[in-house]
Amino acid sequence: MCNYCGCRDFPLIGRLSQEHWDIQESAGALRRAIGEARHGEAVTLLEDLVARLIPHTDTEENGLFAELRAEGSLAEEVERLCAEHADIHGVLGAIDRAAPDWPAVLDALERLHRHIDHEEHGLFPAAVIMLPLAAWDRITPGRSPAATG
Repeated sequence: MCNYCGCRDFPLIGRLSQEHWDIQESAGALRRAIGEARHGEAVTLLEDLVARLIPHTDTEENGLFAELRAEGSLAEEVERLCAEHADIHGVLGAIDRAAPDWPAVLDALERLHRHIDHEEHGLFPAAVIMLPLAAWDRITPGRSPAATG
């Protein structure tokens, strides 16, 4: 995960980065279980991964991404990342738990890895530069809105 630009000092980015770490750990455990043919365990790990992804992407899309859309300069990138969210969720959510398509899961995990890398090393540092402090106040839990005037 990104450690060089200081964007993790922004509480929301720090939280999302930690969630990325947790998601990557969960995805790695799932990948290993599939590779070792521990399919019963893999189904449980798949459920855990999906349970981590849903609130994470909701926070991104309804918080950070909404502000970036409103700001405008990264709107196209945000739309691309939202489409990736939908794609990854769609694949992982549609897997038949009784007869999983493990190659499809592994492919989605690879896309998830690239997606997280793009957010960590592209979008998050750019968001810190592009968004005004008032936007961070709106999307950071526990912070009061910035004074205006």
